[in-house]
Amino acid sequence: MASCPNEAARIQAVVFDVFGTLLRIGLRKKPYLQLMKLAREQGRKPLPDDARMLMTEELGLLGAAERLGLAVATSMLTELEHDLFTELSSVELFPDATPAIRMLQDAGVRVAACSNLAAPYAIPAKLLLPNLDAYCWSFIAGTIKPEPRIYRQVALQLGCPLDSIAMIGDTLEADCLGPRRSGIRGFHLSRSGTPDPDTFIDLTSFAQYLLSTD
Repeated sequence: MASCPNEAARIQAVVFDVFGTLLRIGLRKKPYLQLMKLAREQGRKPLPDDARMLMTEELGLLGAAERLGLAVATSMLTELEHDLFTELSSVELFPDATPAIRMLQDAGVRVAACSNLAAPYAIPAKLLLPNLDAYCWSFIAGTIKPEPRIYRQVALQLGCPLDSIAMIGDTLEADCLGPRRSGIRGFHLSRSGTPDPDTFIDLTSFAQYLLSTD
């Protein structure tokens, strides 16, 4: 993997991906995926930007169904809403999330969350991560990772130059390579992988690394 740009820049802020990085879903029901499957069953051909639309507009399941032009029976919508509630209720923090955030904030580093998600998933994220300095949700920003605009948006919210920000997440393109192309120091989280200078297997090691090299 290519080395990070601007290695000497002082890190003022850290941006974390959310799901798969700070939070995990215990019971996966995938209601939005079920909705897309229903659309195919009703004869609607998938469009390349369907997933992007669901993550860049503030849509619940009913709103998503309407945007997809679906006729969804009340019983089916109720079932999907129940699955969504079950999934959201099962969201929990990874054990290393809070310690890593606390280490950084105690050292005076600003911390943000940046995530591609459908609007309802911001609810457990905000409840479980209540004291961050910024939250950049794709459905509010109107753009998704790895589009450059979302990284500029989170930098603006943090009030920090791009080259003073580090980012980490479990998706290589969205959380490491995309940020690097925008001037952010990107790192990859691979909990089951092999650590190297650009890849970490846990968030506390990542925080310790940043603080020891800053």
